[in-house]
Amino acid sequence: MASSRRSSSGSSWSAEARDRFARLSHAPWSTREKKVGGIFVTFSSLRDVFAHREVLSLLIRRDLKARYKDSALGMFWVLIKPLVQLAIYYVAIGLFLGASRGIPNFAIYIFTGLTIYGLFSEIVSGGTQSINQNGGLIKKVYLPREIFPIASTGSALINSGVQFGLLIAASMLSGAFNFSSEALFILPSILIIVVYALALGILLSAVNVYLRDMQYLVEVFLMIFMWASPIIYSWAMVAKIMGPGILLEIYTNNPITLAVMGMQRGFWQGNDDTAYPDFMLMRMGIAFVVGLILLVACQRAFNRLEGDFAQSL
Repeated sequence: MASSRRSSSGSSWSAEARDRFARLSHAPWSTREKKVGGIFVTFSSLRDVFAHREVLSLLIRRDLKARYKDSALGMFWVLIKPLVQLAIYYVAIGLFLGASRGIPNFAIYIFTGLTIYGLFSEIVSGGTQSINQNGGLIKKVYLPREIFPIASTGSALINSGVQFGLLIAASMLSGAFNFSSEALFILPSILIIVVYALALGILLSAVNVYLRDMQYLVEVFLMIFMWASPIIYSWAMVAKIMGPGILLEIYTNNPITLAVMGMQRGFWQGNDDTAYPDFMLMRMGIAFVVGLILLVACQRAFNRLEGDFAQSL
């Protein structure tokens, strides 16, 4: 009798389950509701990231350990690539092509540009791949998804800190460092780079989930932007070729160009003929404010795209 009750209960449960599965099979797919609602959504996301700040710290440390795992030289690899680039550019561009004749302390000049642009490049490229690289974690645990490109930014800042230390030491030993008000240009240059790179990293990390070729396109564009910035050549050379006009203003007000020139004014001592655009601090201030607006816009776009991450990863 007991077995008959279990049998009838099991059969009724199976019928109920079959009916439920039938209803679910005909129900439309729905995605997680996207967060919209203006600037308050950005503040809410920031609070969410801050609430997970311990996880953010763990992700940064994990990225650093994974990058140099089983490496004999460890953090010294941070210096090898820029130093090799410096040697190649100094010999090929500076000596063979004669660019160093018009730029005093040419090695410091190049290393300054490579250091600040290397920070931009590492934040953007690392941020672009951050969501895909953490796909398994995203599908298993709830975390604010912005935390992954922010963690890439944190690890890039730590890596670049080693290069900045070497740059400071080299510029002091060579006498190129400006112990004057020119050093005020260093901090806004770094802030501009971080704001724009983080904005692009957040946006491109979401786009890369759906368009996997994006990470390769980013590598191409980063190479183009490097040669379009006054790292190997000076802004004065560009101004001489372009002449005054709208094209020169567009080139000058490019935030990457402003950040590179700001670092050069802070770390590199030119000669009396060294030229920079007028009102540089004002230009940099405007670029920083625009960068903050861009960061909010990219974060909003990220919120609209993140709803289908789990299905696409």
